[in-house]
Amino acid sequence: MSFESNLNKLGLVLPGAPSAAGLYEHAVLIGNQLFLSGGLPFDAQGDLIKGSVPSNCSVEAAQKAAELIILNRLAVAKEQLGCLSKIKQVIQLQGLVNSDSDFYGHPGVIDSASQLLIDILGDAGKHSRLAYGVAALPLNAAVEIALTLEVEL
Repeated sequence: MSFESNLNKLGLVLPGAPSAAGLYEHAVLIGNQLFLSGGLPFDAQGDLIKGSVPSNCSVEAAQKAAELIILNRLAVAKEQLGCLSKIKQVIQLQGLVNSDSDFYGHPGVIDSASQLLIDILGDAGKHSRLAYGVAALPLNAAVEIALTLEVEL
């Protein structure tokens, strides 16, 4: 089954790839590795899921935010590669959670992103990972995620 078929089976649609909002590239290809910059959780209406977890943003909302970012990052990968089937392996996911100083559930927030990658990409979605809390993120986003992919050229 193709990655696009998996998206359809899950009832998900990739959004359009977002434009970079600063002096950086959304993706840089070096050899057979595609480095995807950190993405923020913008929904289809352009609204940002924001706030510190869990005081201003619930764990559940932060998990949904992480899933939105994965769809946005995959949209960037598709734009760069032409199709998702050129993804051979997710090498690493780096997940940052805007969190209260006494919140230690960062891995549980980022687990939703990891699971969605596996649901869409199967074994190619399995990856190494960093999940950590930070005092603040750009635009007060609840979550930010960057990916490194091995791709077929």
